[in-house]
Amino acid sequence: MKNIHIVSLGCPKNLVDTEVMLALLENAGYQVVEEPEQADILLVNTCGFIQPAVEEAVDEILRLAEYKQNNEEVVLVVTGCMVQRYGAQLAEELPEVDIFLGVDEFPQIVNFLENKRQGESMLAVGDESLYLMDASVPRKISTPFFRAYLKITEGCDNHCTYCMIPSIRGRLRSRTIEDLTAEAQLLDSKGVKELTLIAQDLTAYGDDLKDGETNLVSLLQTLVNKTQILWFRLLYLYPSSVDTSLLQLMAAQPRIVPYLDIPFQHVSDRVLKRMNRRYGLATLDDLVSRIRSFVPECALRTTIMVGFPGETEEDVDILTQALQKWQLDHVGVFQYQDEEGSIAANFADKVQEEEKAKRYAQVMSLQATINKERQQRFVDKIEPVLIEGVSRESDLLLEGRTRFQAPDIDGCVYITSGQVNPGDIVPVRISEAHIYDLVGEVVPVKSME
Repeated sequence: MKNIHIVSLGCPKNLVDTEVMLALLENAGYQVVEEPEQADILLVNTCGFIQPAVEEAVDEILRLAEYKQNNEEVVLVVTGCMVQRYGAQLAEELPEVDIFLGVDEFPQIVNFLENKRQGESMLAVGDESLYLMDASVPRKISTPFFRAYLKITEGCDNHCTYCMIPSIRGRLRSRTIEDLTAEAQLLDSKGVKELTLIAQDLTAYGDDLKDGETNLVSLLQTLVNKTQILWFRLLYLYPSSVDTSLLQLMAAQPRIVPYLDIPFQHVSDRVLKRMNRRYGLATLDDLVSRIRSFVPECALRTTIMVGFPGETEEDVDILTQALQKWQLDHVGVFQYQDEEGSIAANFADKVQEEEKAKRYAQVMSLQATINKERQQRFVDKIEPVLIEGVSRESDLLLEGRTRFQAPDIDGCVYITSGQVNPGDIVPVRISEAHIYDLVGEVVPVKSME
């Protein structure tokens, strides 16, 4: 039996790939260990979406490579999006790595390890990603047992000018409703209470199948009907494709939590056009109004990019005015960076780094003020909270999440009293609200009666 240490970087979609590798390796007799010094094999599943993610991955690879210095037989494997994007270049610049696997090759990781010869390096990267997992693929959940992700598609057809995902992950490929239902039922049988649907664009689900019946709404209806999972959460929807039928289903079905992650990227018509996003400010304004009309309590999360080539102070004013009007619940802000190979990297009118930082601080400050005000609406209310366990801040507190907080990206609820277990969904009376987090106490059943 050989020991393997795994590091998974990047988004939840990447994490699902890591979980597939975990299961394949364990089924082949490998044992996962927590500490890299205990490992015979070191594995990094990388993100290559943006330059900071690439830099983080390289740093992690070099950190793990140090463990090879004392044992030449240790094998270092690097997989994922960064390999798919920069494979040959990485093989030249990182001789410390023994095996590089692209996004289609990782399911064959056991074969690559078994065929690895001492002193030999291996690079396996396909020209175009075509892989699509199915429910028959083994998977070991690495998240707490009560929550998991369900990856419903691979690839993307949107072709935003700043994004490299289509060239890395390939064109859109959707799994069938039957296949996804089978995986969801398996997760249900293992105790999953919160299932988060993920894709590069959830609203594009089924577009490639062209059968007129496979779409996000029909998938959700089937999952609700054929599982007992209590919470379904939706991450990453394209703004102009959020159909009213989806909002009607959310309003009618309490098991689909009132939470939507919809990356706007910007709100200025001029900037959005240069980004090749298929909507403008009027579409976004209508979308926010429709969501609040059908699902008034819905928490809205978005991401905003500042400093895109050609962005002016007027565009930033349009952005801040819209954020002030909409009062969104969660906003992630990041500064544009040229990505090698993207269309936007060749755009003129670059915004200076100092100006990007200034605009970033301006939007972040505004959203912090909005967050602080929005959070107050929960004070003195009783909300169902999914218990995560002992708090990461203090072992004197418990930690959980409301329906309005996604795992690992939003704030949490710190629980000061109550006897509960991880995975329980319990009523919590909110006593304090901060910019990102809430504080509360578990409500005893008797006081609820």
